[in-house]
Amino acid sequence: MLKFSQLKDITGGNITVSINRPVVHLITDSRKAIIHEGSVFFAINGTHRDGHQYIHSLYEAGVRQFVIESELSVQKFKDANFLKVDSSVVALQQIAAQHRAQFSFPIVGITGSNGKTIVKEWLYQLLSKEYVIVKNPGSYNSQLGVPLSVWQIQSHHTLGIFEAGISLPDEMERLEKIIGPTIGIFTNVGTAHDENFKEATDKVKEKLKLFKHSTVLICCADQPLLNQVLQQSSIPLLTWGFSSTAHIRISKIDNSYTVLWKNRPFQVTLPFLD
Repeated sequence: MLKFSQLKDITGGNITVSINRPVVHLITDSRKAIIHEGSVFFAINGTHRDGHQYIHSLYEAGVRQFVIESELSVQKFKDANFLKVDSSVVALQQIAAQHRAQFSFPIVGITGSNGKTIVKEWLYQLLSKEYVIVKNPGSYNSQLGVPLSVWQIQSHHTLGIFEAGISLPDEMERLEKIIGPTIGIFTNVGTAHDENFKEATDKVKEKLKLFKHSTVLICCADQPLLNQVLQQSSIPLLTWGFSSTAHIRISKIDNSYTVLWKNRPFQVTLPFLD
């Protein structure tokens, strides 16, 4: 089990250890704190709140381990452990990435402009009879949500399904290190967050960084912008769509579909039209 003293080597931060407790629960929201000897609170200087202002109340409640990024007089918190880092968010991500690296079962990574959560939940429903699955709770797909999700991985799991969302350049590379997907799914390309990228292709390239070490990327062949960027990529593809170039070809009659896979036709009927 990971001990607090080991966080120094993982993050490169400065550490003060009173009692070398285990690291069990990672907390970023003081309102949802789990009071446990293995709880670690990450104090984050956010746009609207400074997490350091909740350290005293959490200490009074019984939390004894803290990751901080601002100067703090730690001497007044007797028997507490502190890790001082440049960024509490980056430290959280580094700890989750180190945890992920201990496991070798398949991990599905999902990104795209829309549909990440529903695809993840559909896959969970379809595969949960065959695998013991760990996944993001809800839509925990952000710079904070992803490491908190990946931290849930335990030795009894046999498959991971994690979604990742980004809104700014240079965000996906950090999430890729945490998730480490072996199988990728790209849902679609939409207009969300276009304002944060110079070109639409730049946003697609950023999202595709999630799959740079994946053995295969599953995506739709009917999206010109995505295909344009993928032509410059070496990621192995498994494509689906109505296009004649798709590996899995689909033709539709109302809500009934013919799916052609390796020259074998399959009939699929869906109970909805969306």
